[in-house]
Amino acid sequence: MPTPPPAASGRPLVLSVNVGAVREVEWRGERVRTGIWKSPVGDRAVPLAGVNLEGDDQADRTVHGGPDKAVYAYAEEDYAHWRDVEGVDVEPGLFGENLTVRGIDLREAVVGERWHVGTALLEVAQPRLPCFKLGIRLGDAGFPKRFMAVARHGAYLRIVEPGAVRAGDPIDVLSQPDHGVTLALMATAVRDRSVRPRLLPALADLPLAWRQAR
Repeated sequence: MPTPPPAASGRPLVLSVNVGAVREVEWRGERVRTGIWKSPVGDRAVPLAGVNLEGDDQADRTVHGGPDKAVYAYAEEDYAHWRDVEGVDVEPGLFGENLTVRGIDLREAVVGERWHVGTALLEVAQPRLPCFKLGIRLGDAGFPKRFMAVARHGAYLRIVEPGAVRAGDPIDVLSQPDHGVTLALMATAVRDRSVRPRLLPALADLPLAWRQAR
């Protein structure tokens, strides 16, 4: 993993900003369009606004991107698990994340909590539930199921206020709803329907698809 300038006082920080255009790849005898290949941009600041980072794109906005999936963050600490326990050769952007971050437990992030990153204001929206394209990126059709089993989902973020982010920017958690619904709890509710009523206190902060799920 790269080493950005350290954040002051040991605060969580952005390790890498990653973007990528849509490409076509061969998968099981078919041509598939995907934007999951993301590459670090180095130390330059990247503007973000609306539903995307500058220079980034998604192939199918019906299931990827949009206001509740505008920015995807994945933690260096979770990559360490994949490397040390699962034997995966990791690098920033491997899972298609825009922000590779350090020093923040994304599993315990609360839906609706707000982060100040660079000059932007972001809001935690939901965990990542992977589709088959993660399997394409890893060259393993079974990888999405493996990803779900490991339960290190990363965090999708909304862009509340546009700005720009760069490697080395600290992440300041400015506010956190008191309902306590974490991304880990949301991911558990996907596998266990009995958990779903525990999401109700966070109803106003949940994406529409999650509010409609019963």
